[in-house]
Order: sequence, then structure tokens, then C-alpha cells
Amino acid sequence: MNRIGNLLLILSLSVATAASAAIPGLHVTQRIPLGGTGGWDYLTVDGGARHLYVSRGTHVAVVDLKTDKPVGDIVDTPGVHGIALAPELGRGFISCGGAATALIFDLKTLKVLGQVKTGAGPDAIVYDPASGRVFTFNGRGEDTTAFNAATGELAGTLPLGGRPEFAAADGKGNIYVNIENTGEVAEIDTAKLAVVRRFSIKPGEEPSGLALDVKRGLVFSGCRNKLMTVLDLHTGRVVATVPIGAGVDGAGYDPATGEAFSSNGDGTLTVFRISGSLKPESVQTVPTQRGARTMAIDPQTHDIYLPTAQFGPAPAPTAEDPRPRPAIVKDSFVVLVVGR
Repeated sequence: MNRIGNLLLILSLSVATAASAAIPGLHVTQRIPLGGTGGWDYLTVDGGARHLYVSRGTHVAVVDLKTDKPVGDIVDTPGVHGIALAPELGRGFISCGGAATALIFDLKTLKVLGQVKTGAGPDAIVYDPASGRVFTFNGRGEDTTAFNAATGELAGTLPLGGRPEFAAADGKGNIYVNIENTGEVAEIDTAKLAVVRRFSIKPGEEPSGLALDVKRGLVFSGCRNKLMTVLDLHTGRVVATVPIGAGVDGAGYDPATGEAFSSNGDGTLTVFRISGSLKPESVQTVPTQRGARTMAIDPQTHDIYLPTAQFGPAPAPTAEDPRPRPAIVKDSFVVLVVGR
């Protein structure tokens, strides 16, 4: 090849490399300002109705994802933590930690239909289509309350032997829940209302966010010692760990992309894939914003939603409150959208 040919080849390779490098990875693509006062916890996407449900301390804001504008509000939900949906029943469910209740509402009208008494401190809430039951995971009670999703009839309360954190259903009659103070994942048979297996996830400690790869039988647990563990349900062993940011509270898995996520309060989103040999690969750290510790995935667009706000200076520690939280700046609450 002559000199000009060589130069053209080098130029074409340089252009191709630059184009490849310019292909955008995951990043914050949008910010949905919601303002208002109060804290937040979990949020949930209704992919079919194109609604985003966002917990706001004493109420749940509903956002239309076609317009990114608020379209409703479900009030009187003291200490709200999570929102679960049963689209085939036209019903949604909210865990109200401050009232020790689960609220039932209509997905179309957002009208409250009733409530169910739960154990102390309901936090995560999960709808299990296999049993037709809703489960609240009660942190202070160290148990789970189950009730019929269609009727609200109480099915029973199951002790969990520790403080439950986030949970997820596999659609086959099992729910997996992190037990924070024992460093375990518990497997619940939803029809029998029984814990059938417990798995240690060491070296992970104080697991919070949890997600499932149902097809491969993997449980992803985001742990407070800055690790995400990957539990293989077939062997009952942790097969991989991935370093994550500090302050994790949420986790996710997108079966369409094969990506697992850890949302970290330090302002990062950890993203990775698990290969066929169950090894982590393509680990990416996406800058988000301080406080963006919980997340939800849109099953249609594959965007990730993370709520957060701006914070003022932390108050001085006291004997009653040695680790006081900083105040939230008024009207700074926002939902970040992470996509490609």
C-alpha cells in the first residue's frame, strides 16, 4: 500500500475510533422537577399506563411519563415507603410506615379503596401474582404481613428472624427479601406463607436494595459495606461481588439489557453485567446526584429513575441524634432520568 493509502487507512481508523468513543453510555439525560416538601423512599413505574409513582413522606406523587408532568396525588400516606402494582386487578398498594398500614388504591382514579393493618414499620411492599397476595415487609416488627390483593383479606403474618429490607417476587410463587441485620437473603413460599430457605451473602453486610434475574436464578443485593453480591439460587452461594458506591438503598435488574444496577446515596449509579460464567463485566459508574439512593426501571424505555434533592448543612450532633440529617432545600426535589 502506498503512503497515501496508509494515511487514508489511518484516518479512517481514527474516525471510526472517535465515532465509537462518542457513542453515549448511560448518563443523566433529563431532570423532572417536582418540588414540594418532605423526604422520599421508593418509586415504581407502571409501564403500561406510563405512570411513575413517587413516595413523598406523607403522600405519593403520580407523574405522567408521556409528558413528565404530575397528574395526581395520593394523600394521607404517613411514612410512605413503597408502592406495588397489580395492573390485572386495577389496584395499587402503598406501605405506610407511620401508620402500620397498607393502603389500597384504584390505578385509574387514584381513589383510596381501603387499608389493611400490618406489622410495625412496613417498608418494602411486593405484589406476588402467583399467589394473588401482597406482602409488606415490616422493619420494626421483623416480619411480613400478607393479604389478598383482590379483597384485602388478611392472610397472615410471618416472622423473618431479622429486619427485612427490599424484596422481589419471581412470579413463580417465591419472594426473596434481604435481612439487613443478619446479612442474609430469605426465600418465602408465598402460598404456604413460610420461609423455606435462608442464604448467607457474606462478604456483603447490611443488605438493602435487591433485584432478581429470574431466568438465571440470580439475586443481586446492594450492601452497606459498598459491595453488591450476586447470589446463585441453584448453588446457594455468592458467586460474585462488585464494588459499588456508598449509601446504597435501591437495586435493579433489566432482563432486556442484562444490566444490574445499584443506586448509591453518594451520587453514583453502579452498572454491570454478569457473563455466562457468572463473572462481572462492563462495570460502569454513572455520576448522578447526592441523595439519589433509590431507583426504578422503565420496562419499555429502559430508562432509570432516581429521586433526590439539594441539601443544606447538617445540624450539629446531639446526644439524642448523633447523626442528624441535613435539611432539604425547599422545592429542590427532582427525579433524575438516566438513559442512553
